[in-house]
Amino acid sequence: MGSSGSKKPGRRRFLKSAAVSAAALASKGAQPAEAAAPARPAVVLPTEFQAQAETNPAAVQASAHVTGQPASDFMVDVLKTLDIEYVAVNPGSAFEGLHESIINYGANRMPELLTCLHEESAAAMAHGYAKAAGKPMMIMVHGTVGLLHASMAIFQAWADRMPMFIIVAHNRNPTTIVNRPHSAQDMGALARDYVKWDDEATTLERFAESAVRAYRIAMTPPMGPTLLVVDSILQESQIPDRSRLRIPALSIPAPPQGDANSVREAARLLVNAESPLIVIQKVARTPKGWDLMIELAETLQAAVDVGTYGSWQDFPSRHPLYGNGGAGYRADVTLGLEVNDMSAVARNARAAGGKTISICAEYLFQGRNIHDFGRYSEVDLAIAADAEATLPGLIEEIRRLITPEKRRAFDARGARIASAHKESRIRAIEEARYGWDSSPVSVPRMIAELGNQIKNDDWAMVSGYQFTGAWQRLLLNFDKHHRYNGDCGGFGIGFDTPGSVGAALANKKKGLLSIAIVGDGDLNFGPGVLWTAAHHRIPLLIVVHNNRAYHAELMFIQRMAGSRGRGADRAHIGNIIADPNIDYASMARTYGVHGEGPIEKPGDLAPAFRRALARVRAGEPALVDVVSQPR
Repeated sequence: MGSSGSKKPGRRRFLKSAAVSAAALASKGAQPAEAAAPARPAVVLPTEFQAQAETNPAAVQASAHVTGQPASDFMVDVLKTLDIEYVAVNPGSAFEGLHESIINYGANRMPELLTCLHEESAAAMAHGYAKAAGKPMMIMVHGTVGLLHASMAIFQAWADRMPMFIIVAHNRNPTTIVNRPHSAQDMGALARDYVKWDDEATTLERFAESAVRAYRIAMTPPMGPTLLVVDSILQESQIPDRSRLRIPALSIPAPPQGDANSVREAARLLVNAESPLIVIQKVARTPKGWDLMIELAETLQAAVDVGTYGSWQDFPSRHPLYGNGGAGYRADVTLGLEVNDMSAVARNARAAGGKTISICAEYLFQGRNIHDFGRYSEVDLAIAADAEATLPGLIEEIRRLITPEKRRAFDARGARIASAHKESRIRAIEEARYGWDSSPVSVPRMIAELGNQIKNDDWAMVSGYQFTGAWQRLLLNFDKHHRYNGDCGGFGIGFDTPGSVGAALANKKKGLLSIAIVGDGDLNFGPGVLWTAAHHRIPLLIVVHNNRAYHAELMFIQRMAGSRGRGADRAHIGNIIADPNIDYASMARTYGVHGEGPIEKPGDLAPAFRRALARVRAGEPALVDVVSQPR
C-alpha cells in the first residue's frame, strides 16, 4: 500500500495510465500558450514503498518444505574428492542449485568460485591454469548459450591436450520461453568434437560415477577437456537419505610406456647415428620431464630443436645443445617426442637417406572431426606411448649401448653443436640491436628492458609464443620448467590474456612472478578478464605488444595483393586497430587494474615496468601498454 492508502496499481494499469497522460499532455501542447492548463507530470512518481520494492531485493524466507539435504550438496561432496581448487563461472540460472551449494554448503572452498565476465574467459582461464598447475580447473556454464560462448576456449584446450572439467547445466524438460532454447536433446553434441569424453548425469549415483570418470579421463595422457551435463531439477531435488549415496574413489592410470623392444631399437638407432636430432613439442608435462629431456640430450650429445608455435619448448634456451645443430648439421636420425605431425620431417629424412623415430601418445587418440591430429607421418619407428613416461627406459637403453669410443665421438659432436649455438646466439643479439632507440618501440628492446627488471625474480612467462616468442627465447633465460607456459594449441586469438590470468592464479601459490606479453588484438577479445584478475587479487604483469594491427593478416593481404600485381597500399583496410587508437592503460584502470602507458619512447619503458612490477610483487595485477614495432 502507498502512503496515501490508495490501492497499488498493477503494471498494465500503471503503463496504460502513463500512456494516456502522455497523450493528453501532447495534445495540450498544440493549444495556444495562453490557453494551456497547468502542466502535470506525464509519469506519476513512485511512492517510497514502491521505490524500495524495486531497488532493494526482497527478504528471502527459509522454505518450510525442505525435507532433506539438497542434491547439489552431494554434488559438492563429489567435487571435493577431485582436488578441484577453483570453478570459473559466468553466473547462469541453470546451475543456481550447484552455485548455492558451492558457496554455502561448501563454504566456497575446494572449489572456490571465480567470477568471470564471459564464458570464453572462464574456459581460457581454466586452460592456462591447467598448464601451470598440472591439474584441471572446473568451469560451470549455462546450457547452449554458455557452452557456445565457452566453446572456442574449450577447443583450444583440446588442441593443446590440456585437462578441463566442464559442467553444463540445463533444464531437461524446459517450460518457459527463456529456458526452452537453453536446453538440448543432446547437449554434449555441441562440443563433442573437441572434448575427450562427455556424459549426462540423470541420477546422483550417475553424477558421482561420471564426475570421477571425467576427471580420470581428463588427466590420462593424451589429456583433454571432459564434459558432464547436469539437469537443473536434479540439482534442486532433495536427498531423503544421504547414507545411501556413495562416492567412488579416484584413481589415475599410469601413463603408457613404450614397448621395450621398440625402445631398444630406438636406442640402437640413436647411438649409431652420426648426427642425431631431437625434435620436441608437448613432451614435458612435469618438471621431471624437463630434467629427463636434459639428461637425454646430454647423454647423446644431440641437438634439441624445440620448434615454435604449438610447442611447450621444454628445454633450456641457453643450453649449448639448444637449437638445430647449426647450418652444417644434417640429421641422419630424428627423434620426435610428442610431435603429432612428423610428415614433413619423415619425408625430408627419406629423401636424404635418414631415419625417423616417433614416440607419441597421439597414436592412441585420433579420429575426431578436428584436423589437429595432423597428416599421416611415414616414420620408420612409431611408438604409441607417453614420451615423458618412456624417457627413463630410453635413456637407460642408450647408456647401456655407449662404448668409450662412442662417448668420445659424442663429446666431439656436442662441442661442435655448442659452438654453432654460441655463434647463432651472437648473431641474433646483434640483430636485436637494430632500431634499439626507435619509436614505436622495438620488440627486442621491450623484452630486454623487461628481462633486466625480473632477472632476480623467479618468473614465469604465462603467455604464448605469438610474434615475440623468438625474441623472448633469445633475450630471457628459460632455464626452468615453469619459465614458459606454452601456446594455446588451436592458434585462435583471444587465449593469451585470460589464459595468462588462469596460469598466474596457479603460480600465486608457488610464489612465482607471472609475466604475460599479449597482443593488442588478443586483449580486445576479452578485456573483461582484467576485472576478474583485479577482483580475485591475481598478481600478473601484462605487457601489451601494441602494434595497432592484426599484423599477420596485414602481411597476408600485402602478399596476396603483391602476387596479383595490385599493390599493397590498401592492405591496411580491415586489418589495423587505429583511428581511433585504443588506450589500453586507461582500459586497465577502468577494470581496476594498475595501468601504465601508452609507452611510445623506449626511454620510458624502464620506469613504467618498475612501477608496474612493484604492484605485481605486492599482489596485484598491472598492465603496461607498449606501442611497438610489429615483430
